[in-house]
Amino acid sequence: MIRKSLWVLFIALNVYANPSLVEVVQIQKAHVNPLQEFVGTLRFDKNSVLAAQNEGIVRAIHFEVGDFVKKNQVLVQIDSQLLEAQIKAAQANLESAKSQNNNALKDYERYEKLLESKSITQKEYDDALLQSTSALNQVEALKARLNELYIQKEQKSIKAPYDGIIVEKMINLGEWASSGKALVKMVNTQVAEFNFSVPLYIIEGLKQNQTYEIVVNNQIIQAKLLAAIPNGDSLTRTFPIKFKATLEKGFFYDGQEAKIALSKKGEIEAFVVPRDAVIKRFEQTVIFVVNEELQAVMIPVRIVGYLGSNVAIDAQGINENMRVVFKGNERIFPNSPLQIINNK
Repeated sequence: MIRKSLWVLFIALNVYANPSLVEVVQIQKAHVNPLQEFVGTLRFDKNSVLAAQNEGIVRAIHFEVGDFVKKNQVLVQIDSQLLEAQIKAAQANLESAKSQNNNALKDYERYEKLLESKSITQKEYDDALLQSTSALNQVEALKARLNELYIQKEQKSIKAPYDGIIVEKMINLGEWASSGKALVKMVNTQVAEFNFSVPLYIIEGLKQNQTYEIVVNNQIIQAKLLAAIPNGDSLTRTFPIKFKATLEKGFFYDGQEAKIALSKKGEIEAFVVPRDAVIKRFEQTVIFVVNEELQAVMIPVRIVGYLGSNVAIDAQGINENMRVVFKGNERIFPNSPLQIINNK
C-alpha cells in the first residue's frame, strides 16, 4: 500500500514538475442552431424466441441464462432415437432399391439389343423399360425420404441463429417439447436500434447515414440515422426516427433509456472551440484554457450545437480572448504547467 501511494505521488509530482506539450487555439464566437435533447429507447437489433420444429423429449440443454453463445452452437437437444431408427431403415431400403434398379437397368439394356435383332416383341421391351423406370423412381423417392429424415434429425438440435446472449429459458430437461413450443429467448447485444420521436422541424435537419452521438448510461455511442418514419402522432405532432449502432463496449439492456441532442430552429450566438478541445474529466464535460502563468484551467461546459469540426459551448467565465487546449489535453489536469508548441 505504501509503495502504491509513493508511486501515485511520484506520478503527480512528475506531471506538475514537467510542462505538458499542448496545442491551443483562440476561443471564437459564432451563430449556431442550439441543441434540443430527446429521450428514446434502445432496442437490440435481433431479439429471437427459438421454438421446437419437431416434437420430442428434451435430452440436453447446453446453456444457462446469461450465457454468451456463438452462431450455430447447439442450445437444446431433443430426443432423436426414433428418427435414427427410421434413418437406418430408410438407408437399408435405399440400398435394396439401388440393387433392384441396377438389375432392371441391365435387363432393359439387354432387351433393347434383343429388340434391335427382333428377338422379342415390342410389348416385352416396353415392359422392361417400365420396370427400369419404376425402379429408378423408387430410388429417387427413397433418397427424398432419407433426406427428409436427415432434415428432421437436424431440427432436433436447436441452434443459435447468431452470436448473442441467452435471456430466458422456457424448457427443462426431460420435458416434452411439442412442435412450435418456445424453448429459448436470446438477443444480439452487439447491434442496437435507437428509437426517438421528434418534431418535423428536427427531421428536416437530419441526414440519412450521417453519424450522431447517442448517450446511454453516460456512455457516448456513435450511431447512424437509418430512417425517419412518415407515420406521426397526431396529438404530439412528432414522428419516429431510427438510428443503428454497434455496441463495442459496456453492458446494455433492451428497453434502456437513450438520449440524443439534435439541432433545432433558431440561431443563437455561442462560443466555438474545436471538438477535440471538449473532453470528459471527473465525470464532467470540460475544456482546458491557458492562464497568464501558462497553467491549465479546467472549465465545465455545456454543448449547445455543432459546426462541422467545431462545437458550440456555453460556460461561465470564458471569453473570446482565451486560448483553449485542443491537442494534448488528455494528459493535463487543473493547474498543470503547459508548454505551447503551436504559438497561437
